[in-house]
Amino acid sequence: MLELRPNCECCDRDLPPESEDARICTFECTYCATCAESFPGGNCLNCGGNLVPRPIRPSALLLKHPASTNRVLNAKCREEKQEGPPR
Repeated sequence: MLELRPNCECCDRDLPPESEDARICTFECTYCATCAESFPGGNCLNCGGNLVPRPIRPSALLLKHPASTNRVLNAKCREEKQEGPPR
């Protein structure tokens, strides 16, 4: 079952379970669409896999199978965003 992480690993934007803006890879690395579109080839920074829209769990099932509250951050991505692209 998908973990449904609550945030973008790069910019830390909130991505609630119903968000159509969440993107995930096969390892459930989670990014917002804006960050995902900025990655080389649109691929995951951690594993290089493709990023796809995260499925939306029906709200009735969220009661039995809630989304994760564990925020994951990718320090390398956050540093690069603050520094800007290499010159």
